[in-house]
Amino acid sequence: MAYRMGIDVGGTNTDAVIVDENLKLVAEVKTPTTLDVSSGIYTALRSVLEEAAIPPKEIKYAMLGTTHATNAIVERKRLCRVAVIRLGKPATQSIEPTTGWPEDLKEAIGGNYYLVSGGHEFDGREISPFNEDEIREIAKELKGKVESIAIISVFSPITAEHEQRAGEILKSEMGEIPITYSHEIGSIGLLERENATILNAALINIAQNTAQGFVNALNKEGVTEAKVYICQNDGTLMAVDYAVHYPILTIACGPTNSIRGASFLSRVENGIVLDVGGTTSDVGVITQSFPRESSLAVEIGGVRTNFRMPDLVSIGLGGGTIIRKDGQEIKVGPDSVGYRLTEEALVFGGKTVTTTDIAVRLGLADIGDKEKVNNIPLEFAQCAQEKIMSMVEEAIDKMKVSKDPLPLILVGGGGIIINGTLSGVSEVLRPENFGVANALGAAIAQVSGEVDKIYSLTDMTRDQALDDARKLAKENAVRAGANPDTVTIVQQEDVPLAYLPGNATRIRVKAAGSLKK
Repeated sequence: MAYRMGIDVGGTNTDAVIVDENLKLVAEVKTPTTLDVSSGIYTALRSVLEEAAIPPKEIKYAMLGTTHATNAIVERKRLCRVAVIRLGKPATQSIEPTTGWPEDLKEAIGGNYYLVSGGHEFDGREISPFNEDEIREIAKELKGKVESIAIISVFSPITAEHEQRAGEILKSEMGEIPITYSHEIGSIGLLERENATILNAALINIAQNTAQGFVNALNKEGVTEAKVYICQNDGTLMAVDYAVHYPILTIACGPTNSIRGASFLSRVENGIVLDVGGTTSDVGVITQSFPRESSLAVEIGGVRTNFRMPDLVSIGLGGGTIIRKDGQEIKVGPDSVGYRLTEEALVFGGKTVTTTDIAVRLGLADIGDKEKVNNIPLEFAQCAQEKIMSMVEEAIDKMKVSKDPLPLILVGGGGIIINGTLSGVSEVLRPENFGVANALGAAIAQVSGEVDKIYSLTDMTRDQALDDARKLAKENAVRAGANPDTVTIVQQEDVPLAYLPGNATRIRVKAAGSLKK
């Protein structure tokens, strides 16, 4: 029997599941997320193996959805010292790289940047010729001083020639140093693409340490036969070596794992997902079983970026959210007791009123000691519950693109705090095993590859451009760890760009396939 293990790290809990080759749940555990994240992963890994009682060598696939990258940016810790090389002089000198960044984040990555000749116009013409000597001088200056390099060229999604040549020279002069190319990370929009590229370069070390730590933990527990994958933020997986090159793709993978898990558990391909954790709730949308992607620029740690992110609304509402009275008004959150719920909530002998206590007081849940919440006035509990439902309805309303009601799938361990009907949804589905939908989403995921490129239709037909994009997307999926025989196109869009010459069109294609045997 070939088993799969899925682990997902949340703000409050780390969940782990094991499923068999028919994707049937064999074991599940939920353990508190630890301050250093890693020890919580090891505990969950060990616990789920004990629960499953199967030989560790029978686990053939192990998947990790982690908050390591997000935490590193938010906390400004463990980031690489990055050199930023922007190819676009003299056209791009008015705004320096990292303009508008929080000062502490700039300091954390070192603040080295260079503006050099090169880059292209939107029609593929050079802004200025590429200067190899400039790059060689920079390489000599940087050798031994930085851990990672970000290369950004103007309009590189149209032609990446200058970025790639700069990378070749830097590697020949400096040896094997991690290099992030902007055409592989973001789309049109120089500054946002540059920001995402720099963040990716800053996360290389944390990605290497996380991946190696996970592999070591698996080996320590005897899981030596498993292929290891890291979760991406589009609800799919990538192989470890791919994840080490593109760690920024792991940001927000937790909610997307929940969305994929919710779709799998409920068999719903189009609907709304409400994932209630211990600290926050995320509302997302399933489109053809995959998370809907945001069409807006997204801020990460105070930095505006334009790379792929899921379309989510997050609210400060979870199983550990604190309820208090402020004068005559009842306030719900946004602060939470988080992973200390089992110590601080009234039902567990603590002294803080949480949403979980309200759920137990109203008979919506049966956990802890319900006698300990009898002192909460019924009217207070009912008013708090009305506020909770109102917050959820407002978040759902923000995510809908039409007035038509859609099914709502309720997942996450904090889902016990939601009851009754919600306006704007056709039905509320609470599938079996809803509490570990995130880890299940990781365990059942496919591997994907994506391309987002601008084509000029002067030298080729639209069909030829689409064929090329599909081919590249499939190649990227295989590079990320997919079985070539199973890769299919799951999303495709083609947007003509009227403001660019040469009959330009932007083509985005996503391919996905099963895990390699």
